[in-house]
Amino acid sequence: MLHDTQNQRDARGISIDRVGVKNLRFPLRIRDRDNAEQSTVATVSLAVDLPHQFKGTHMSRFIEVLHAHGHVLTVAGIAGMPIALMKKLNAEKAHAEFRFPYFRLKKAPVTGAEGLLDYGVVFEVNAEREKVDFIVTVEVPVTTLCPCSKAISARGAHNQRGVVTFSVRFNEPVWIEDLIELVEESASSELFSLLKRPDEKHVTEQAYDNPVFVEDLVRNVALRANQHERLTWFRVEAENFESIHNHNAYAQIEQKLSR
Repeated sequence: MLHDTQNQRDARGISIDRVGVKNLRFPLRIRDRDNAEQSTVATVSLAVDLPHQFKGTHMSRFIEVLHAHGHVLTVAGIAGMPIALMKKLNAEKAHAEFRFPYFRLKKAPVTGAEGLLDYGVVFEVNAEREKVDFIVTVEVPVTTLCPCSKAISARGAHNQRGVVTFSVRFNEPVWIEDLIELVEESASSELFSLLKRPDEKHVTEQAYDNPVFVEDLVRNVALRANQHERLTWFRVEAENFESIHNHNAYAQIEQKLSR
């Protein structure tokens, strides 16, 4: 009979908040508003709490729970995973995080040239006993043009690419695409993977006609989030990769919504 070292008692009296596995890759299939379904590969982190009296957890059981949901995971499977972890590992808290690229086929604004653009998406699920908390995050690249630069310059204005990280809780499921579009509509211009010269002219002029500070960007997202009936909480962070400074500009808003 093999000795179970993990179940030995630990005399230091220190509980561990999270213990588990990280950076595990696993196939994921999720609903796609435009094409019914999309397959991708997620980077997975799974964890539980560990009471002070136990020396260690059983790492293999995390993998067992992951594979028990099938070779290809769905959103429903992810939502139920922390509950399964708590049962399997006799824990009171559990955490599951799935990070993955999400692709959209976008048409250039003038020529209609098609190209795929990738976005970062995170599903984070935390459970404590019977309470489950699900947060969806999208990482959306955008273009911003500086209002101050436009106001003081005789020719042109500096612009840059930035990333908006938009996290939400909700009372009914929301499409990833809806969250992406909410952010893109709040910027000077959205991004495209393929642009011909007429498209570049259009995007450049659109950004020039719609200048936003990083502060404007998060406020624009917050205003639209407040009008979204399915959202109950959000956090929006914007970071501009400044083109004429050696620093980035940053802003954040977090708000609980009354529904």
